[in-house]
Amino acid sequence: MTELLTKGQAAKAAAKKLSMATTEQKNRALAAIADQLLTHSPLLIQENEKDLHKARENNTPNAIIDRIALTEKRIQDMAEGLRQVMELPDPVGETIETFTRPNGLVVEKVRVPLGVAGIIYEARPNVTVDAAALCLKTGNAAYLRGSSSALHSNKAIIQLIQDALEESGLPREAVQLLEDTSYETSDQMLRLNQYVDVLIPRGGAGLISHVVQNATVPVLETGVGNCHVYIDESAQVDMALDIIVNAKTHRPAVCNTVETLLVNQEWAATHLPKVVEALQSKGVELRACEKTLALSPALKAAEETDWGTEYLDLILAVKTVDHLGEAIEHIEKYGSGHSECIVTEKADHAERFLREIDAAAVYHNASTRFTDGFEFGFGAEIGISTQKLHARGPMGLKELTSYKYLLRGQGQIRN
Repeated sequence: MTELLTKGQAAKAAAKKLSMATTEQKNRALAAIADQLLTHSPLLIQENEKDLHKARENNTPNAIIDRIALTEKRIQDMAEGLRQVMELPDPVGETIETFTRPNGLVVEKVRVPLGVAGIIYEARPNVTVDAAALCLKTGNAAYLRGSSSALHSNKAIIQLIQDALEESGLPREAVQLLEDTSYETSDQMLRLNQYVDVLIPRGGAGLISHVVQNATVPVLETGVGNCHVYIDESAQVDMALDIIVNAKTHRPAVCNTVETLLVNQEWAATHLPKVVEALQSKGVELRACEKTLALSPALKAAEETDWGTEYLDLILAVKTVDHLGEAIEHIEKYGSGHSECIVTEKADHAERFLREIDAAAVYHNASTRFTDGFEFGFGAEIGISTQKLHARGPMGLKELTSYKYLLRGQGQIRN
């Protein structure tokens, strides 16, 4: 048997046992994993350095290197994420609704695990911990396929997770890592219906599109983040500057980072130089439309492809628009349905934007960087969904469950 099939079969068997685990057992395992990460952080950083060394040798872009990197702070954040998940209510077994039919049949709708969640992701080793945490809390086995760029880091993390599971009395096989990172094996995982119940891709547009188009296993689609901030004519200057700088520069390599700034022409005529100065002081390259270039000629001209690009880097497209309607039209054409923001003091403009923009998260006077499981109070997240079926936005615990109906009768038969 190949590694893919062996681990898939083991994950399926572990999922059955895990679905019966109590909340206390699962929380004990999460606490043990957090302790293992903190205790062995020097080992994790040592193994991570092997991945970083290889990435630098291969001239990997800085944005990707940032995603691969583990630091003491990031390891502490991963452990904190585990403890936050511990504190969250366990959705498994929750009664969603109960009703009684006229014939006396009692119908109860109850949350249950999905089974085996296959997560295919790029670069970030922290996803290994996030995925394991959410899957364990919801009684799902996690079958993980990370990228070769973080293989040393992921193997070290998985070893610690499995040790913690065993220590806690849960099956080691409840969290598996597919170490064969070849594309051929990855494609086989997309069709592993006998062992995998759902697939969750996390990464760039190419990866997500490939999984959606080629999988026979059901897919929970996480989306590309081509996010926008629109500064309306009534926007407070300091607030607008704070929001756009934060949304672009706080962590440029993540999906909730803004990629296009839309500026009302009245506001731009007075305040655009302040925006340019604030962003350029942070090292941001600005690519501007013709109207924006007329106000700030030193900027680089934007091309058509810039409006639809998720840069994941310190690059920002800038477009000056005549009015709110034009901003909405632009977002409808180029947005990815992830996170969109309006900065305005006009309540009617804010409500129109919130109502008309079709995205997982729509903001009024706040940075798009808040589209995140931690910030929403979900604990660690499995990803941000931009689709509309089953889950949308940050996917936390409830999004990793399904439900079944329990029916209790007293001998009823159907006429």
